[in-house]
Amino acid sequence: MRPFASTIAALSIGAIAGAAYAQDPAPEYGYGWEDKDSVTGTEFMVSAANPVAAKAGYDVLAAGGTAADAMIAVQLMLNLVEPQSSGIGGGAFMLYWDASSKTLNTFDARESAPEKATPERFLNAEGEKMPFGEAISGGQAVGVPGILRLMEVTHNLYGKKDWASLFQSTIEQAESGFEVSPRMANSIQSTIDRERLLDVFPGAKEYFFNEDGSPLTDGTLLKNPEFAETLRILAEQGANAFYHGPIAEDIVAAVDATSKVENNITLEDMAAYRVKIRPAVCAEYREYDVCGMGPPTSGGLTIGQILGILGNFDLKGTGWNAELAHLYAEAAKLAYADRALYMADSDFVDVPVKGLLDKDYLKLRSEMIDPEEASDKRQAGEPPRDHSALFAPSQNPDRPGTSHIVIRDQYGNALSMTTTIETFFGSRVFVRGFLLNNELTDFDRVPKDGDRWVANRVEGGKRPRSSMSPTIVMKDGEPYLLIGSPGGSRIINYVAKTIIAILDWDMDPQDAIETGHFGHRNGSSMEVEQETAAADFVDTLEGKGHEVNAGDLNSGLHAILIKDGQLIGAADPRREGVALGQ
Repeated sequence: MRPFASTIAALSIGAIAGAAYAQDPAPEYGYGWEDKDSVTGTEFMVSAANPVAAKAGYDVLAAGGTAADAMIAVQLMLNLVEPQSSGIGGGAFMLYWDASSKTLNTFDARESAPEKATPERFLNAEGEKMPFGEAISGGQAVGVPGILRLMEVTHNLYGKKDWASLFQSTIEQAESGFEVSPRMANSIQSTIDRERLLDVFPGAKEYFFNEDGSPLTDGTLLKNPEFAETLRILAEQGANAFYHGPIAEDIVAAVDATSKVENNITLEDMAAYRVKIRPAVCAEYREYDVCGMGPPTSGGLTIGQILGILGNFDLKGTGWNAELAHLYAEAAKLAYADRALYMADSDFVDVPVKGLLDKDYLKLRSEMIDPEEASDKRQAGEPPRDHSALFAPSQNPDRPGTSHIVIRDQYGNALSMTTTIETFFGSRVFVRGFLLNNELTDFDRVPKDGDRWVANRVEGGKRPRSSMSPTIVMKDGEPYLLIGSPGGSRIINYVAKTIIAILDWDMDPQDAIETGHFGHRNGSSMEVEQETAAADFVDTLEGKGHEVNAGDLNSGLHAILIKDGQLIGAADPRREGVALGQ
């Protein structure tokens, strides 16, 4: 038995079906590469996707706040300065280590479908799926947000600072203004380049564009007094003021006004939303326990499978080279095949969690890997489970529009949280100074294949499948590594590859994050990051039979390594984040 506890909710063991899905659309726009050094401390550390947001968390920690307190300050500030990626109109998954009880708790604050939503939500009158561009923009894509309830629950459990005080820095910043960052400016511009129609939505057009219709540029001083007023209400009245009353009414009205379908979120849906405590999914890897979120996200299980398969190989002896990249890609193909077949919201379908992480099963999967030759597209395996597959293939990829936060406080508490509004700028619906998510497009738009239902179809109250992978690696019963990233379904590869670099190769977390990405999602091609050392692997990988796509892989990894009494923080050079600590 592991020397730490995990809050466990009941989970059925069974099966759903699916198949490997199409490749993701292009990732969020980056803004270049900024060389960064790891940051060391002994008391506390925070790493987040924007320097202003990281500083908000640092100030709370320096004033004696807990990781839970700091998370609230960071998330609220991210909503202001990185609105395209996350905010109170979205949802999150979070792992929290409570040092006093030595308990690892996991929190599901994923957005949920309206209770009256039907599987045909994204089909037209002819039964054809709504085009992607139409589906993601507007109220039909909005799920009930979970962030405010997550803040409330974690603050009640673990907070020390006054609730209202944690809103103050963002309120002040929203009123005085902040400089639009290069990445935020690039993201606004990209909505024009990709015809994502941000500028046709009332509120969003006025906020993200100049009076002449041109997009805001980096360095522009931007104020958001409407958001400040929203936060002032929430600071004074608590999270209930978001889920009941005028704010909830405005959200529901904005969704209805912009929706292309019926049966959207209602006041009853808002009032009924609850954060769910889920089982932590922990997979043994070497001398570590790699712990993540279980369903409805696929991140924890898929990372656990990749590592469980690769645990049968001597990765350190292989070298950090094309041979390792090949082994990794082959393991990832096998894991992503199982992901597509078996993983969805476990409140609606039976997910064979134990079977998917069974050591004997993963050993058999590892024996399918040829060190010298790439395989064709993989099919899902047959893990130990209670029920046969009954559902049709899932073909829906996750879209990137996400942020990650890691925090460790002076009391030994730690958290890893991935937070999102789904596609960048979410649904484009802008209400009371913030954007609403478009999380419902993480469901499959086509609910049936012939006579068989797709497991990840829309259903009332259901939470869509995700790839978000907040992770805490445990060693000797204590947190050793906090890590996670945005990036759609690429998140799993970003996080797993970086974990291997740190655990197998003893890399500094900053060096591990900066190492060129490679991975596979069981689609048509292997992905490697261009203009990095990973691009040097292409010829060898192609010689093994891989079809290789070299391109931009704009991860947003954040990590804290806890080792030998030191806290070592790291932030991805591909984005604007920083680590701060003392």
